[in-house]
Amino acid sequence: MAKSKDMDLMESGARVKIGTSDRIIRGFGYAFVTFYAICCIIPFVIIVSTSFTSEETIRELGVQLIPKNISLEAYKMVTKSGGIWKSYILTIVMTLAGTGVGLSIISMTGYALQRKDFFFRNAISFYIYFTSLFSAGLAPYYLLMTQTYHLQDSYFAVFLPLLMSPWLIILMKNFVKAIPHEITESGKIDGAGDMKIFVSLILPMLKPALATIGLFLALGYWNEWYQSSLFLGSKVAVKPLQFTLYEVVNKIDQLKNSVAGQFVSLADIPQEGVKMANAVLATGPIVLLYPFVQRYFISGITVGAVKG
Repeated sequence: MAKSKDMDLMESGARVKIGTSDRIIRGFGYAFVTFYAICCIIPFVIIVSTSFTSEETIRELGVQLIPKNISLEAYKMVTKSGGIWKSYILTIVMTLAGTGVGLSIISMTGYALQRKDFFFRNAISFYIYFTSLFSAGLAPYYLLMTQTYHLQDSYFAVFLPLLMSPWLIILMKNFVKAIPHEITESGKIDGAGDMKIFVSLILPMLKPALATIGLFLALGYWNEWYQSSLFLGSKVAVKPLQFTLYEVVNKIDQLKNSVAGQFVSLADIPQEGVKMANAVLATGPIVLLYPFVQRYFISGITVGAVKG
């Protein structure tokens, strides 16, 4: 009776009296979460601050929370050639396209694999899971992509491998299991086809899963550099953002160690600042995406992990 009374008070908007022990526990929880959040934010603030600090100040005083000598030399060196903006456009287009296409394929696959009237669902599910346990190695994979598929120096060599993964398909399948099968049956009774049922009835209920998997796909495409290093050679003028930033750092290291670098003062080469500027340019845009999908992301992870 007391519990139901408290619930009624909460629903009516009335304030519920909290005991001393509850206040202590809540206070400890708030303090711990606040401390943890600050510990997570401080490193990123230091990275941003260091990227705006002159190289000479970094060498003398190290990294600091608040820059004492503000300089834009690191960003000027990174963006000097102008190629980074083309890499930005390429990465954004590839991220949007890959996330959209990947979500379409993964959502339809997950929906089909949980349909009780799909005869091969168990065999295909086993095939997807079983093949993820083994890897043929780098050499066969490289030969497959270059000799069989002929994707050397092609953006598809970067686009296709990140399009989906067994884990994301299993996550979507587990989430779709939470949707009652009666919804599909009611759509069939009304004369709707499978695609109509999926688009009109199932897809609107998959918002948490779409946000969760979409975020994973977007992060994968945005942070991609490994496939680019394998398959995109000198014939490709514009490369993904992460690999472009990686090349910038390597060129600065080469300049520092080369004969030409002997005639340039190390203070004139913002080596550490460039690394921090790269981190800001690489993580800044994608960090802004998370707040928009946070609510769906948390619920999608919870449901996808619990349902089995």
